[in-house]
Amino acid sequence: MDALPPPAEDRFRSFLETEAHRLGFDAVGVASARTDEVVVERFDTFVEEGRYGTMGWIAETAERRRGVTSMWAEARSVIVLGMNYGPGFDPLEALENKAQGVISVYARNRDYHDVIKGRLKELAGRLMGRIRQMRPDESHSVKVFVDTAPLLEKPLGQAAGLGWQGKHTNLVSREHGSWLFLGSIATTLALTPDTAASDACGSCRACQDICPTDAFPAPYQLDARRCISYLTIETKALVPRALRPAMGNRIYGCDDCLAVCPWNKFASTAREARLQARDDLNAPSLESLMRLTDADFRALFSGSPVKRIGRDKFVSNCLIAAGNSGLDALLPQVTRLLGDEAALVRAMAVWAFGRLSPSGALAARDAALVNEDDDLVRGEWHALVETSR
Repeated sequence: MDALPPPAEDRFRSFLETEAHRLGFDAVGVASARTDEVVVERFDTFVEEGRYGTMGWIAETAERRRGVTSMWAEARSVIVLGMNYGPGFDPLEALENKAQGVISVYARNRDYHDVIKGRLKELAGRLMGRIRQMRPDESHSVKVFVDTAPLLEKPLGQAAGLGWQGKHTNLVSREHGSWLFLGSIATTLALTPDTAASDACGSCRACQDICPTDAFPAPYQLDARRCISYLTIETKALVPRALRPAMGNRIYGCDDCLAVCPWNKFASTAREARLQARDDLNAPSLESLMRLTDADFRALFSGSPVKRIGRDKFVSNCLIAAGNSGLDALLPQVTRLLGDEAALVRAMAVWAFGRLSPSGALAARDAALVNEDDDLVRGEWHALVETSR
């Protein structure tokens, strides 16, 4: 099937851009579905060195991640769309109040997958209608992706001209800084690719230098195993003890490397109301969050991406933040959670207790709980006893 002649493609692109902006997208571009060998090489290195941590699905789907055509051989083009979720505040300011938990900007309201996917499907339907008008004798298809398939969307975003993959490995836009959600529509229609965005990071190291856990072994490389977003969201294992103090009061994700980017000076607040932060998630108190039952957790985070990690993981994150707070006022809640039903919660309560409790109380607690059957909790108590000697 031949590409559209220039006048027809111009009309199609004008229709695409008009409809995309009408549906709330702030950026749109087109990339080829062909594999970029440089991108594949970087991805292979990430997998070979095990930097994906416990996210085994990344390695399992590695072959399909090497390009759009690896998943869909008939694809010719990819329409990449960006939706701005810029905050109307500085996300770094909340890190100073140790009595509060900090939730990543993207997760302070509705799950962006739900918001964007519905818009993408509507746009895809409109595009298919236009394609049928232009090519009634040909059979074409589209497929929609929003983090729901093994697609390397950030390199596609760069290839489509939306921005470049910065030294923090996220997409950076000249117009929107680091605050763009990405979605894609792959199609069998051959479209002229836009000019790829060029790297404009220059000599800046702000995102590398601010990372609390040194998760960037080199510019443009991320070791997810040290990333706070991975530690608070993805891994089901205990957070390594050496990394817990650096997490501060971050309880779901981390925005440091995004928030410090100088290109954010051109960013604006999100237009989409469902992506603007809820007041109750801007500065929630750790004391109240540690009280959450499973039902409370589900109610508070209904429709939020936070809900997917579950109450136990979330409360364990809050306990790490409590242990880092230095606040005696949080000790009663930490002590109460030593008896929680979830082993993960009890284990992190032990760690937080050791950080907040006077050393004189340690022996009594150890005598009562060191025989805990669960290996997670027993390991934390033994580590606490060793460090207190």
